[in-house]
Amino acid sequence: MIEKTDKRQRADLFRTRLGDAMRERKVNQSALARRVGVDRSTISQLLKGSGARLPNAQVVGECAAALGISADWLLGLTDRPETAADILATSPSLTEAPRALVDEQIFQWHKEAAGYKIRHVPAGLPDMLKTRAMLQWEYAPHLGRSTDQAIGASEDRLSWMRGTQSDYEIALPIYELTSFAHGEGYYRGLDADLRTAQLDNLLEVTQQLYPRLRLYLYDARRVYSAPVTIFGPLLAVIYIGRNYMAFRDTERVQALTAHFDHLVREAAVSARELPKYLEELRDGVRFS
Repeated sequence: MIEKTDKRQRADLFRTRLGDAMRERKVNQSALARRVGVDRSTISQLLKGSGARLPNAQVVGECAAALGISADWLLGLTDRPETAADILATSPSLTEAPRALVDEQIFQWHKEAAGYKIRHVPAGLPDMLKTRAMLQWEYAPHLGRSTDQAIGASEDRLSWMRGTQSDYEIALPIYELTSFAHGEGYYRGLDADLRTAQLDNLLEVTQQLYPRLRLYLYDARRVYSAPVTIFGPLLAVIYIGRNYMAFRDTERVQALTAHFDHLVREAAVSARELPKYLEELRDGVRFS
């Protein structure tokens, strides 16, 4: 059974919430009157009136639109002041994440954020820094006969990403590189020559693109991160396996940006120290 609200209570709640919204947004009576298209005295009556009388739907709607709030909230029909559009905009969305290289969705997000700094914690070695042989080893089981075609298309996208004006910061756990260099875990059975060539490529590309591309290594025993990419102030995406969880609201994007910046501050190997570390790993592969 739906519980009805007394008309007087609803009118009192309307006046209270309208005043609260105006104070929070620093909008005075004159400014609100201009936005709504009524006299200032009308706004004054809305705020200081008494009794059970409510304004008509047009005035309620215009007040809500002018203040960027929900008309339902003003009328006490919901406890959320956001508009439906704002609620949808701040809700996370799930997007399919195919087991492939730079899929269409990721590429579109990169193009959308062109010119902004992109912060990235990959699920493994960063695709944009892999050799063709490494891409074939990793993706052939998933792409089958179309591997070469997919790699060719993705290489064009990777080249675009490397050539764009965006700054890239990549944070990677140290164990990912050491496991790769030693051919352990996920990389078990990977040929030593391929591992050496990949480390050489990492060394060459990170030096060539520095400081626009900076790769940091953090100790996962001290700090942890799920795979995440932050596209400037626009978007933050967490990779959860078969899907991307995307956030566009400022609060969550800033929170994930702060998380990434913490990884950089806590890095055991900085971007400046990376070349020496990679050389040591590469030499270890060669002489093992």
